[in-house]
Amino acid sequence: MELSQLRSFLAVTESQNFTRASERLNLSQPSLSQQIINLERELGQKLFHRLGRKAVLTEAGNAFLPRARNIIRNVDDASRELSDQAGLGRRIAVGAVQTVMPYLVSDLIIRCRSSHPHLTIDAHEGFRTDLVRAVLEGTLDLAVVPLPVKDNQLAIEPLLSEPLLLTVGRGHPFARRTEIDATAIAGETFVGLGDSSALAAQVRTFFGDRQLEPRIGIRCTQVATLKRFVAAGLGISLLPQLARHEEDRESLVYLRLSGAEPRRELVVIRHLQRYQTRGAEEFLALLREHVRTRFPETKPDTTG
Repeated sequence: MELSQLRSFLAVTESQNFTRASERLNLSQPSLSQQIINLERELGQKLFHRLGRKAVLTEAGNAFLPRARNIIRNVDDASRELSDQAGLGRRIAVGAVQTVMPYLVSDLIIRCRSSHPHLTIDAHEGFRTDLVRAVLEGTLDLAVVPLPVKDNQLAIEPLLSEPLLLTVGRGHPFARRTEIDATAIAGETFVGLGDSSALAAQVRTFFGDRQLEPRIGIRCTQVATLKRFVAAGLGISLLPQLARHEEDRESLVYLRLSGAEPRRELVVIRHLQRYQTRGAEEFLALLREHVRTRFPETKPDTTG
């Protein structure tokens, strides 16, 4: 049994498709298929049902999956630990959701370029579910995501708590106010992020708890695009406080919602069983200090 066979097995499992798995591994599809055939022959069991273009684990494949993951994790951890001890270059991979990376993590990465040149940082921006999966699979050392996150394989550290603010264009009637009740905005047209966004899910929950149904006029995938639509008067939105920038003053107004103010809790997630390199520990310490000094008002909620 070879490590390349196990990596191929995991790639097909996670992609549920041989073509996507071969692209991920930079292998030709025939080579990948042969890796799986050889592994199945050695184990004496079929690992996948081939359902058209979809590859689904058999009962034997499901039984083999946790052991394959453990083997690859142990090998990768050994390699990382040896590199750490040898004092080789510290390369880490960090992730954050779209409403955090440009407003919190990217600033720290830019500062590290000059203050910690020995750290090579791979930055990944994505949806919460994708980042959680990447931490579990070991392709990310850590990620900053909003709650809820529930997985007993993860270490979850509170980072900061912040309000969601009503965001309107300068020409909107609400722009003359300093705060507004949630019921007053129920009839407005909203600009929202796509349904895969954790922020979109939180906004839906906030209104659903109040038996309100926001009318979504436009959906987009980037906060910068959302802000442009709101500034143009095409709708209003809810954005986390982190997304408020000085350059927004000319075009946007941010208001607090009175009563039960929506908030989000940001956490850092890491794998409990994976080896944590000195580079990852160093970056996490810098991130904690960055939040404490730049955002002192956004203390994490540790009561839960």
